[in-house]
Amino acid sequence: MKHPAHDTSSATPRVTIVVARARGGVIGADNGLPWHLPEDLRHFRATTMGHAIVMGRKTFESIGKALPGRRTIVVSRDARWSHPGCESATTLQAAIALAGSPGADATIATDEVFVVGGAQLYREAIALAQRALVTEIDVEAAGDAHFPELDSARWRVASSSEHRSSTGLHYRIVDYRSA
Repeated sequence: MKHPAHDTSSATPRVTIVVARARGGVIGADNGLPWHLPEDLRHFRATTMGHAIVMGRKTFESIGKALPGRRTIVVSRDARWSHPGCESATTLQAAIALAGSPGADATIATDEVFVVGGAQLYREAIALAQRALVTEIDVEAAGDAHFPELDSARWRVASSSEHRSSTGLHYRIVDYRSA
C-alpha cells in the first residue's frame, strides 16, 4: 500500500477536452469562431470555472487575456513566451503536469484540467484525455481549423442534451468518456 504522501497518482488531473464544432468538424475560421452561440459561451464558462484551462498560443491570442476565475496555461514552443495572468509550458504534457500542482490561487482545483483549443492541441489531447465535452452545432460553417471525429472504439457517449439557441441555432452538448 502506498503512503498518501508518496502517492503521486492524485497529482495527475483528469484531462477533459471542451470544444464546439459545426458540421464537418469546423471549430474556427481566421482564429475566431464562425458562429454566435451565447449559450455555449455560458456553458464553457460554467464548466471551466475554478479549474485550469490549457490552450495553444494562437487560441490565447484570439481571446487576448487570461480568463477570470480560471488558471490559464498557454502552450507555446517559445519557452520565453509570457503574458500577465498566465502560465506557460512548452508541451501539452508539461501543461497538464502544471495544472495538477497547486498554483498561486489555492481555490483553483487541480483534479481536472480542461483543454480548450486550438486544433493542434486538440489532436494531441485526444490521445491523453479521459473526457470530451463537445458542443455539436447544427450549422454549415467555413473554417480553417477542425476537430477530428472521436473514434467510437475508444469513446462512448455518457450523455447528450439537445438545445436551441436564442439565435435560432440548434445544438447538442455531448459528454464523451474514453473507454
